[in-house]
Amino acid sequence: MAHFAEIDNGGNVLRVHVINNSDIDGGDFPDSEPLGQAYQASLGIAGTWLQCSYSASFRSAYPGPGWQYDPALDAFIEPPAPEETP
Repeated sequence: MAHFAEIDNGGNVLRVHVINNSDIDGGDFPDSEPLGQAYQASLGIAGTWLQCSYSASFRSAYPGPGWQYDPALDAFIEPPAPEETP
């Protein structure tokens, strides 16, 4: 399975989609990223989609909503933990 995170203009992760490898010719990252982006566009799914790795083998981590994408690091960054109140 290939995983793609939708990011907004500020780099915020909005959601993550899973795509069957057969829908993107079974390719590996980074060659699979444009194939997955094109596949989602062909389904009418708009947005900016970046491939991410469930095993964190690229782009540092597997993101979820609320995470950030840092283009300088080409990595997904976990949001800081909320501060505990005494």
